[in-house]
Amino acid sequence: MKKFKIPSIPPTTNKCIRFPNNIIDQVEKEIEGKDCTFSAFVIESVKVALENLEESRKETEKEKNFQLQQQIQQDIQKVNEDKTDKD
Repeated sequence: MKKFKIPSIPPTTNKCIRFPNNIIDQVEKEIEGKDCTFSAFVIESVKVALENLEESRKETEKEKNFQLQQQIQQDIQKVNEDKTDKD
């Protein structure tokens, strides 16, 4: 079971960024009538994007490791075959 921890508001820094008008319109449409601010929506979107990037990196690393293991196994098999052919 996960332990409950009273959340605290993290320190923040003001960043001024420009959004294309169509993105602003889409976000405002999504949050209309909901208890969500534009900033909260953007922050959550960035968090999810960062988590997805991290997961992608991990998957890519797993794939590279798997391919490397396969290559090593093939190399070992070839060495063993060459050794058998020489005997």
